[in-house]
Amino acid sequence: MAAVFAGLAGWYGAAVHGDLSAGDGVPDWVEARTAEKVLDREFGAAPANLVLVVRAGHGTGAVRDALPVDGLALTSVGEQITRLLAGEPDVAHIQSYWATRSPALRSRDGGTALVMARLQGTESQATQAAQRLLPRLTRARPGVRVLAHGEAVIRAAILEQTRRDQIRGELLALPATVVLLLIVFRSAVAALLPAAVGALAVAGTSAVVRAVSAWTEVSAYAYCITTALGFGLAVDFCLFLLSRYREETAAGADKTAALRTTLRTAGRAVLYSAGTVSLSLAALLVFPNSLLRSVAWTGITIVLLAAAGSLLLVPAALALLGAYVDGFDVFACWRRRTEPGPASRGNLGVWGRCAARVLRAPAPVGVAVIALLVVLAAPFAHVRFGLFDDRALPPSEPSAIAGEVLRADFDFPRLVNRTSVVLGDFDVRRRSADLDAYARTVSAQPGVRQVDTATGTYRHGVRLPQPRAATSPRGSAAAPAHGPVPGTVPHFAAERGAWLAVTPNMEAYTPAARDLVRTLRGLPAPGAVLVAGPGAMLADVQDMLAGRIPLAAVLVASTMLGLVLALTRRPVLALKALVLNTLSLCATFGVIVFVFQDGHLASWVGGFTATGSTDALEPVLVFALAFGLSMDYEIMLLARICEEYDRTLDGPAAIVSGIDRTARLFTWAALTFAVVMAALASSGLILLKIAGVGLAVAVLMDATVVRGVLVPAVMGLVGRANWWTFRARPGPCSSGRADVRQADGTHTNG
Repeated sequence: MAAVFAGLAGWYGAAVHGDLSAGDGVPDWVEARTAEKVLDREFGAAPANLVLVVRAGHGTGAVRDALPVDGLALTSVGEQITRLLAGEPDVAHIQSYWATRSPALRSRDGGTALVMARLQGTESQATQAAQRLLPRLTRARPGVRVLAHGEAVIRAAILEQTRRDQIRGELLALPATVVLLLIVFRSAVAALLPAAVGALAVAGTSAVVRAVSAWTEVSAYAYCITTALGFGLAVDFCLFLLSRYREETAAGADKTAALRTTLRTAGRAVLYSAGTVSLSLAALLVFPNSLLRSVAWTGITIVLLAAAGSLLLVPAALALLGAYVDGFDVFACWRRRTEPGPASRGNLGVWGRCAARVLRAPAPVGVAVIALLVVLAAPFAHVRFGLFDDRALPPSEPSAIAGEVLRADFDFPRLVNRTSVVLGDFDVRRRSADLDAYARTVSAQPGVRQVDTATGTYRHGVRLPQPRAATSPRGSAAAPAHGPVPGTVPHFAAERGAWLAVTPNMEAYTPAARDLVRTLRGLPAPGAVLVAGPGAMLADVQDMLAGRIPLAAVLVASTMLGLVLALTRRPVLALKALVLNTLSLCATFGVIVFVFQDGHLASWVGGFTATGSTDALEPVLVFALAFGLSMDYEIMLLARICEEYDRTLDGPAAIVSGIDRTARLFTWAALTFAVVMAALASSGLILLKIAGVGLAVAVLMDATVVRGVLVPAVMGLVGRANWWTFRARPGPCSSGRADVRQADGTHTNG
């Protein structure tokens, strides 16, 4: 049945990439989106989302001819592109250098010119139109190179890049994972089981995502991240089950008894772990953002499939194969075979001996580890939130090259980074003096370079003299160098409204652009104000996140506490788990800022373009994913420690034994998961790189430094309080000896 399910799901889900979205997930009701709709509906002034960069040659360096854009070759191509776009029903309006001869559409060195267009419809419709048009617009031409930029083009490039990256990531992760599992299990049969369950979970999720995408938007980012997450978790779950089964059989249990014990202990822990990760992801559903919600429900789907596959297929395979599960040891010829044995003071592994030493001096060790985590978290103190643009793509991507050309050779803020201020319920004919005064006030604000509106062009609080307008071939005014770009503003005034084009002095999607928008929204205005543009989008996204983060944090904290309490019945252990996970997560955030915002160690993760800011959605995404994964390992560890304590009533021995029996497993599980995340980090998209690196760092640090060193240090300091419980009966992780536990915790040995 599993094979049939995998085959059908894989067949149906194979075409899922064609149904994914590359949008930012920002809801339509935020002010920036509302202002864009008003601009388009009332003024026909929505910003261009397709920008074609036409230049001589095939490189990206300086142009050699004096004025090649006015030469025969580039003029022919430019006019051809303009005619092609003019005949497309998806194009709302066009601005072409070869139609207006506007200096604003020609580069400073005269070697490059632009054709700008607005693709109408929703984000998805504009992206599909760009995918259809780009092959014809950017096809190879002798002596001419055409590069594409704009939001619709960037989204199309992201979709294609995610498709390529996922295929490459799977080809990298699967063989590397199998090799690691061969080293861990020393058996080809045992190593292939986790890989098979992981592949089954990915296939099932692909089918579910394709089915759901018919009626709701599913992010390509979410699909890539969660499929990697699900594969890694499936391997982890199988690793825990197989290791416990082999431990039981090595201790002399028969196959049936070993399976029963495995499912009662490790199987229960797998259920709780899947619930932990799922509930952590569910916190993303409180955000009104389709990208985050896509991560939530696709992640929950694949985590549940991974858990179901592990708990159903692994026991069935073990019952069917029996001793053959340990067959085909491919490394037997050069590695000495070792079997797990009962933990004792004289028979401990590396991590068990480490825990024993930590318990002898828990205070200095705990302080040292906490200091290390604080140092790692320190860069997060200077985090600068923004939103990624074309620089999220690989530097070699044509859209990213086009962005470099636009920033270097054109007035990028004026062409692409425009902030639009819409005045509603305003009659320009009767209140032109009010509009003039407001435009002067706006142009005088710090960070504003220029303001264009119906009453003129303004700089530094002064209206500039109006030059004589020239008529363009399309019938619109070809504006001078200090006026609006021709074609981008068909009119600044409508029957009951007006708008202002504000040219900022800063990059798009930066904190400075966000602060400027908040200043503009707070200025006294002659009408109702709506602000659109990159800075406005960033401000709205941050406000949206800030309003829901407290609720998400409370939900995650309360559900995690509840799960750990349900498993252990011990509130001190639950609180300790929450605090240590939070500390570990802060260290992960610090590493993300150090690498991706500050640009350190970029070559270690495949190279990227650092923008000096961190995408505002990434910390929320990493928080939900990493917190659930960290608690996953915590639950596995606490389940084993509680089991040992309920059996022996010896606190220090239970800590050492629990860590000794799980730490090696955690290390290999974390290493295997990190390999899967490294494949994700090999992506050319910086958003996937951040997720891959952040989750790999979180899991490796949590499975080694936190679980192997900090946990025994903290539990050693807490002492007898670790074992206090408010119920005088064994918890779910107990071995069943209710007579050895007391509600007041007095029968303990530390």
